Amino acid sequence: MELASWEPFDELDRFQSRINELFNKTFGGLRMASNTATGLYYPAVDILESDDSYLIRADLPGMKKEDVHLEVQEGVLTLRGERRVEEPANGVEYHRVERRVGTFSRSFYLPHTIKQDGIKATFRDGILDVHMPKADEAKPKQIAIRVN
Repeated sequence: MELASWEPFDELDRFQSRINELFNKTFGGLRMASNTATGLYYPAVDILESDDSYLIRADLPGMKKEDVHLEVQEGVLTLRGERRVEEPANGVEYHRVERRVGTFSRSFYLPHTIKQDGIKATFRDGILDVHMPKADEAKPKQIAIRVN
């Protein structure tokens, strides 16, 4: 007789996956009356850290610099913007719309070790980079070891 391991939550995981598929098929592919996928839109971001700074990199494909607003207030960095519908040319109509459009807002609590007056942002090819330098006291310091 062969021993088999029993995983008590396997069935529950399969059930949850099937429910997620059902919701995605039902609500994920809905087209609004205006033929746009409007609703909540959150641009993807990466947050990186080096010895000297932090970097927030946001994907904003198809957007222009004028569509994006960035501000720091009371230790919170807020990224806001609007991704607008691209109107098709005359005689062209959408068959499927999967790209999200609409307004968005993402906020990030900044560590107190950030030099807020040194924050700089660059925008190129739909990528927003927000460079945030660390204060000198937050940077790692090498400690010399003495021999007695």
